[in-house]
Amino acid sequence: MSVATGLSVAGNYFAQPLLDVIGQDLGLSASAAALVVTVAQIGYGLGLLLLVPLGDLLERRRLAVTLCVATALFLTVTASAPNAALLLTGTALTGLASVAAQVVVPYAATLSAPEERGRTVGTVMTGLLLGILLARTAAGLLAELGGWRTVYWVNAVLMLLMAVLLRLRLPVLHTTAGLRYPALLRSTLALFGQQPVLRWRAALGALAFGTFSVLWTALAFLMSGPSYGWSESAIGLLGLVGAAGSLSASAAGRLADRGLVHRVTGAGAVLLLGSWGLLAAGGAGGAWALVALLAGVIVLDLAVQAVHISNQNLVYAVSPEARNRLNSAYMTAYFVGGAAGSALTSAVWSAAGWPGVCAVGAALSAALVVVWCAERLSGRRRGGDGTRTGAVAGTPTASSTASPTATSSVTP
Repeated sequence: MSVATGLSVAGNYFAQPLLDVIGQDLGLSASAAALVVTVAQIGYGLGLLLLVPLGDLLERRRLAVTLCVATALFLTVTASAPNAALLLTGTALTGLASVAAQVVVPYAATLSAPEERGRTVGTVMTGLLLGILLARTAAGLLAELGGWRTVYWVNAVLMLLMAVLLRLRLPVLHTTAGLRYPALLRSTLALFGQQPVLRWRAALGALAFGTFSVLWTALAFLMSGPSYGWSESAIGLLGLVGAAGSLSASAAGRLADRGLVHRVTGAGAVLLLGSWGLLAAGGAGGAWALVALLAGVIVLDLAVQAVHISNQNLVYAVSPEARNRLNSAYMTAYFVGGAAGSALTSAVWSAAGWPGVCAVGAALSAALVVVWCAERLSGRRRGGDGTRTGAVAGTPTASSTASPTATSSVTP
């Protein structure tokens, strides 16, 4: 499941280091080539809203396998695209179907015992995060071997293989919310009003991923500029550095299983703020600045994953029968935060360069610390930990799964 999530999301990030090559091959301007990244984000966002909630309506193994097959099919459209129209169509559809990753994560959480859920989610999320970070590296290496289309063909084959493996190895999981599809979508949006845990954790997630996007949007500009002058292939290798930080996801999940979920979030928030001091020092260029920059990248990625895993641990506990809708709501907010961070960075880089980018990242990180403190104070005022769970509209609580309108069952 971990490998499947990583391969699913990777297709949305292959184009980032290859935009210049793709533009030259298809005769696109730089701005037109950049649309490939934007279209992938739009497709993924629509998938989060429209497809992920289906996990609370349809049999989950079949949904996950179907989305993996669809991702493979759309990757072949991108790989064989003779013009910009087909390239953008394939990219958008790949982004739409790649939310298979966000179906698999709550699937894994549902299959886990409550005392092991954090570790399980952390393990699966490690694969997803490695897919995001290593996609750039894989794209650069495979493009040098066989051109930019090669990475899409390879990923299509791997996604078909994962569809077969998931079909053979995963149990059948029936979860019926007792709602029709339009009502299911309305229920997903209504969760923000019903669940304070979701509201707090969606805000924390949006700020965390916004900070993540600030760094990774601007980093290529810094490394290719006069301070370092790196080539595109060398810049792609920075994904390996970020991958070191992503390996903390499993450890964060184990700490959450021990009842330390709020401390994990707080530690992640403080580390995230501190990472921008290292990153700011890395803008000067030179050997010591590079050391500071790489350390900042590792600390930032570690911190973001700590916040994200602890968020998911709490959100998934709200209502087991609505995990896909909860994940859809949370990840939509998470994604919006990332898109906003990326857009903000593009404007700030033009006006203020790397110092301005670091100021934006530090400001978002400081806001994250403030929101975390506010959540803890709110929980204490209510006389609890701020993570009480409740029933979702149209969905029973965990104690009422025998209801004929909402059932969950696992079969081999």
